[in-house]
Amino acid sequence: MHTVAATGILAGNHARALGKMEKVSQIVSDSASKSSPDNNGLFLWLWQNFLGKYKWYLLLAIVFMAVEGSMLGAVSYMMQPMFDDVFSAGSDTALWTVGITILAIFIIRGVTSVVQKVTLTYIQQNSSADLRVRMLDRLMQQDSAYHQTHPPGYLIQRVQSDVQSINGMWTAMITGAGRDTFALIALLAVAINVDWRWTVVAFIGIPVLVLPSLVAQRFVRRRAREARDIGAGVSTRLDEVFHGIIPVKLNRLEDYQSSKFRSLADQLVRTEVRVRIGSASLTGLVDIMAGLGFLAVLVYGGGEIISGEKTIGQFMSFFTALSIAFEPLRRLGALSGVWQVAASAIERIKEIVEAEPTLKSPPKPKASPKGVPEVKLQDVKLSYGDAKVLRGASFVAKAGETTAIVGASGAGKSTVFNLLTRLVDPQSGKVTINGVAVQQMALEDLRDLFSVVSQEALLFDESLRENILLGREDISPERLKEIMDAAHVSDFVDKLPDGLDTQVGPRGTNLSGGQRQRVVIARALLRDTPILLLDEATSALDAQSETVVQEALEKLSKGRTTLVIAHRLSTVREADRIVVMDKGKVVDQGRHDELLGRDGIYAELHRLQFSAKGETAEKRALEGAVVAANGKLMKPKRTFLGRLLKRLPRI
Repeated sequence: MHTVAATGILAGNHARALGKMEKVSQIVSDSASKSSPDNNGLFLWLWQNFLGKYKWYLLLAIVFMAVEGSMLGAVSYMMQPMFDDVFSAGSDTALWTVGITILAIFIIRGVTSVVQKVTLTYIQQNSSADLRVRMLDRLMQQDSAYHQTHPPGYLIQRVQSDVQSINGMWTAMITGAGRDTFALIALLAVAINVDWRWTVVAFIGIPVLVLPSLVAQRFVRRRAREARDIGAGVSTRLDEVFHGIIPVKLNRLEDYQSSKFRSLADQLVRTEVRVRIGSASLTGLVDIMAGLGFLAVLVYGGGEIISGEKTIGQFMSFFTALSIAFEPLRRLGALSGVWQVAASAIERIKEIVEAEPTLKSPPKPKASPKGVPEVKLQDVKLSYGDAKVLRGASFVAKAGETTAIVGASGAGKSTVFNLLTRLVDPQSGKVTINGVAVQQMALEDLRDLFSVVSQEALLFDESLRENILLGREDISPERLKEIMDAAHVSDFVDKLPDGLDTQVGPRGTNLSGGQRQRVVIARALLRDTPILLLDEATSALDAQSETVVQEALEKLSKGRTTLVIAHRLSTVREADRIVVMDKGKVVDQGRHDELLGRDGIYAELHRLQFSAKGETAEKRALEGAVVAANGKLMKPKRTFLGRLLKRLPRI
């Protein structure tokens, strides 16, 4: 049975993994087909939305970078008096003057370097944080359809790696545009001051390199986008493996998954190497130009030195300026490759930040209903592509009552919950709460009406206290204790190592399934909303945990409009109304006994779940759980479980 269950889980995980990988591939393909935005437009967008607020810090950094860069020009300028006045003329006065001047130059350079680097780091980190927060905010606003086509691994890659790429660009681009540009200007000024013709000759190779540079830039841009997309595929694969680690182990798929990951990793290696080839070629082209320039200057200027038209000091000043100038020139040449890599990341980020959510609050929302409301679906139709999910579903969940929704898998039960909370909108029909259509309410007000307890109890990797309060600071210790008692969290909290401050682990892995469900129930009690949605809240629990959780749910549902999705009919027998769904339609509704008497789909489901053998097995399991929990069989009228046992046939 365990192997069969694991295989089923694995099949589901692999289906989801395959689907997500296919979606990533489609995103990659779509992105590759789009034309790249103008570079200036990308930078302008970045400046207006994120960098502009740090303009005064940036100005401060540029001022200090200008001073730092110009010091290189000062050093090269001092070469002429050092050779002509100190070494050739032998002046002691010039020795001290030149020496102290050069020392002052390097002190100034060191101080300004520290200031501009710290300032740039401040801009870097804050702007990156702003980007990540803005992206997360926008991604959380997107509807479920967006997240179905953009897997978690892909989005993590966008938020983390793409922003990191831009983070590296701040250092390279701003430092290059600042320090290196000013250094180059200062050095060229020194070179021109010595001899403008030598300077022109030194840069004779520039026109030859223009076309190869443009080709290299385009190559880097394309390969950088490809690398980002493959990186998203790697993140998605890791996400699937780590979340499905138990099925992977049980089915001995370590080698299979490792092989798949190796294939993606190899693709990433090849693409990153190609990016590096393109970036390196840009600096290589500058080196070629530098070599041509030095050769031309040596041939042209050497004769003037020999003839005495120029001094050794002048030549050394020019040579030093030119030698130093080619280093910032190489870095400025490399900036093109850095920008191409960063531009591909900015494009991705821009797509996310500017992607408008399809589900929004109306411009003039109506007030949400007060008190305990009635929920109503009227001829609701919904399709996902060609797949029809709801085909004219209609029912009423009366105020303050418990309405159960049952039916086979794929009948549309969970879609009803998604419609109520506006995770999706129908193509036609109306979903109303006390007569107000859900589309007419602000999304925040609508969702404030609901508390949801589902089979998948999602906890965050924080303390138990934080998982219950979820950021609320207005809850007194007495109120928190009352909530925990009602949700039966108090039953186990004292047994945890640090009590309420115990870290629950990723997705709550340090707690059992029953404990996680009780924490979710505590959240719902704390929200104290008028409508309660229960989606298979106890289906994954053992009998003993189900007993405790069911008692907590009974307390939670009092005084609320409760809608319950259930596959196990034993959990909904006492519902005020049971709605039976089949293939997207409501085919029957009524109380338990009424539906059995009609001998329809509900009665068939009941027969499948409660055959004579099945009833006996379930009764024995339930009785065993009660005895194990309490040492004796509970009186039938005292608990939900007891009432359920009383209704089961005698063995």
